[in-house]
Amino acid sequence: MKTEAAILVEQKSPLVVDEVEIPALGFGQVLVEVEVSRICGSQLGEIEGVKGSDRFLPHLLGHEGGGIVLEIGAEVRHVKKGDRVVMHWRPGKGIEARPSQYKWGSRTVNAGFVTTFNRYAVVSENRLTAVPADTDFDTCALLADTVTTGFGVINNDARVKIGESVVVIGCGGIGLGVVLGAKLAGAYPIIAVDIHDHKLEKARTQGATHCINSGQQDFAETVRQILGGGQPDVVVDGTGRPDILEKGFALAGEQSRCIMVGVMPWDQKMSLNTLPLHFGKILAGSHGGGSQPHIEIPRYMRMMRAGSFDLSGFISHRFPLSQINEGIEKMKRGEVIHGVVDF
Repeated sequence: MKTEAAILVEQKSPLVVDEVEIPALGFGQVLVEVEVSRICGSQLGEIEGVKGSDRFLPHLLGHEGGGIVLEIGAEVRHVKKGDRVVMHWRPGKGIEARPSQYKWGSRTVNAGFVTTFNRYAVVSENRLTAVPADTDFDTCALLADTVTTGFGVINNDARVKIGESVVVIGCGGIGLGVVLGAKLAGAYPIIAVDIHDHKLEKARTQGATHCINSGQQDFAETVRQILGGGQPDVVVDGTGRPDILEKGFALAGEQSRCIMVGVMPWDQKMSLNTLPLHFGKILAGSHGGGSQPHIEIPRYMRMMRAGSFDLSGFISHRFPLSQINEGIEKMKRGEVIHGVVDF
């Protein structure tokens, strides 16, 4: 059996869309028919080599989506054939199976514990969480990372308390989830920073009380004005840019938390004075917000069904797999808030 897939053959190059041979299921593996996959910033970083050279090339990509279980391998117990599932990169409940390998002509194509830029995917059991059968696939794709990571940054990394001030720098996919999480946590004010007005407008709809276009004004000075000369309790950076990180860290107060969500390119560095770290200021990187998908996804499903928040309108662009490179380029230009591959 074959599947169409987007393959990363060479870093800093377009993905190759072609057919690959699906491997037989092994211990703890699940065959999923992918319906919707989000194109996320970390996948762009992987293509661009943000973390350095890639020793697994060629390989498949995509780590957040929604699909249907077609077949289960030996000892899989937490999902079953016919289940509608969230496909997520953070480990959840069940077996962590070995990563699968596909055949592409005479070449071997590697895959991680989950991939979603392919119509049919062999996935480790612990990268799947079953959801009610009437859950739409867009919601599945958003729950996989945008919501779980965004909320996790607020709850687990920053530990935001009611009334604390939060600045979110970069309001793309994850940033939007952070803004919504801050709203649900009772933060005030919630200050969104971006260079794209359409992203700021979307952030406003999800709970941002103030919006700053940092391409038109100094965001640090404007934040201080909003806070009456004070400093924010929490600064979340989604850019990974050293100059922005330095500015965000300096902006944060003496007992504040500065959380890094964006990944700095491996060959860049930032400069800061570490003295504030000795007196309670925190600078920390986030790894998926420390989320536990099997615990949090059911919670968030209950909240959505109760009307606590609504993810409709989060997705701004849809692409067939054949146009995935076009979608990636649009993301690089900042046109996309949430882009998905719709199978």
